[in-house]
Amino acid sequence: MTRALRTARHGVVLTFAAAGLMCGTFTVRIPAMTDKLGISEAAVGVVLLAWGLGALVSMQSMRAVMARVGSRAVLRAGAPLCAAALAGVAFAPTFSLLLAAAALFGMFFGVVDVAMNAQGAAVERAYGRPLMNGMHAGWCVGAMSAGLLGTVAIWQGLSFSANLALVAAVSAPAAFLLSRAYLPDPAAAPRLPGQARPRMPAVVYLLGAVAFAAFMVEGAVADWNGLFLRDTIGAPEAVAALGYPLFEAGMLVSRLAGDRLRGRVGSRRLLMAAGLGTAASFALVVTTSSAVVAVAGMVLVGLAVATVSPMAISLAGAATRTPGPAIAQTSAMGYAGLLLGPVVIGFLSHAATLRVALGVAAGLGVVIAVAAHFLPSRGARAPLAASEAAEPLGEPEPAPLAA
Repeated sequence: MTRALRTARHGVVLTFAAAGLMCGTFTVRIPAMTDKLGISEAAVGVVLLAWGLGALVSMQSMRAVMARVGSRAVLRAGAPLCAAALAGVAFAPTFSLLLAAAALFGMFFGVVDVAMNAQGAAVERAYGRPLMNGMHAGWCVGAMSAGLLGTVAIWQGLSFSANLALVAAVSAPAAFLLSRAYLPDPAAAPRLPGQARPRMPAVVYLLGAVAFAAFMVEGAVADWNGLFLRDTIGAPEAVAALGYPLFEAGMLVSRLAGDRLRGRVGSRRLLMAAGLGTAASFALVVTTSSAVVAVAGMVLVGLAVATVSPMAISLAGAATRTPGPAIAQTSAMGYAGLLLGPVVIGFLSHAATLRVALGVAAGLGVVIAVAAHFLPSRGARAPLAASEAAEPLGEPEPAPLAA
């Protein structure tokens, strides 16, 4: 294995960690944001809607951009701008300016998310074996760091604005330095004059549905667990802030083992088990009245749901010759779940209770398991066929689905 390839792999993992740190810092300090501007739970839902709309708009535009310039060029520009946008959220003085800043942060985060997953798929393809779960483990490390730093910031009386600004100041130069490690994207097959644009395989849209449900679950924990633990369960704010990093700790453990599990039991079986485990563990969280049980349940949710989105993105990227556009499509569908989830939960909590609203996430685990059942036995045809061929499913590979 060449040094450049190892450097690229480490660079992608660290990019995921930086993205997790930025996004996690924003989400873990949401209770402090509500206190700073005096906004309600429904207003928090609107802020998260602005963030999600920004991410979704940029992701929908990334299919063409990724096909044209590739993930390396996009990350070089997008990651530092994402850090700058986080600083804008930190210092927004009014609710209307907070909405605008959140939308801008969402847009640049969407750009970074698609590009870093496409870069990860390029590295994964160069290695010839599954690596995406391990790369997403970097996100968990960043998000856990955000939660722990947020807890320290609360104990030390550091404000919402100062916490976010500090993370932005560290992330911007780090993102610029990491851009030197990335690989060029695989070249697309040239199109002949008059040749129709190749259609996206239908399996990409099915994987997008899986990502939709997984991101909705992850978003429910990231955006609402702090308020749920503090206001519904009655935990102190410092304890409530631990729910998210412990959720990410469960995800980290699962993702570190996820690539090996995928090779042993197969993508489809692992996705089905993850969906059912997500349903059971989230049901535990929303039915308890104990802060200890609820926080422990967050760890179980993280263990269960962790491998879903990395596998969906990996399989989508492997479904076509150039992974960027397929990953952009799957990510856009996934972030539609991240967009709808916080809004649905916010308004359901206003109409009923936050406990009832979060029960939606348990049903999403069942959705993941059912959707995974309809995946081809080896996902999409892929350059990772050597590793996927080891899956002991005992079924012939079906013809590739076409849109």
